[in-house]
Amino acid sequence: MHPHKEISKFSNIMAHHKSALKRIRQNSKRRIKNRFYKKTTRTAIKTLRSITAASEAQGFLPKVISMIDRLAKNNNIHKNKASNLKSKLMHHVHALAK
Repeated sequence: MHPHKEISKFSNIMAHHKSALKRIRQNSKRRIKNRFYKKTTRTAIKTLRSITAASEAQGFLPKVISMIDRLAKNNNIHKNKASNLKSKLMHHVHALAK
C-alpha cells in the first residue's frame, strides 16, 4: 500500500492524482498545526484569566494578544472573535490593576 494513502480521513475515498495526494498530505499537516496553535492559545488565555497579580498579568497580556492576532491573521479564528477576546482580556487585566 502507498504510504500516503493512510493519511486520508476517509478510507473509502482516495485520490488518484499526485497533486491530490499532496494536497491531502498538506491539509493533514496544516490541520494538526492549526489545532496545536489554537489549543496553545486557549491554554494561554485560561492562564491569563487565572492570574491574580496585576504586574504578572500585564507582562503576559502582550504575548496572549500576539497569539490571538496570529490566529486571526491566518483565519483560524474570525477577526471579530479575536477582537472580542482581546477586549475582554484587556478589561480583565485593567480590573486587576485597580
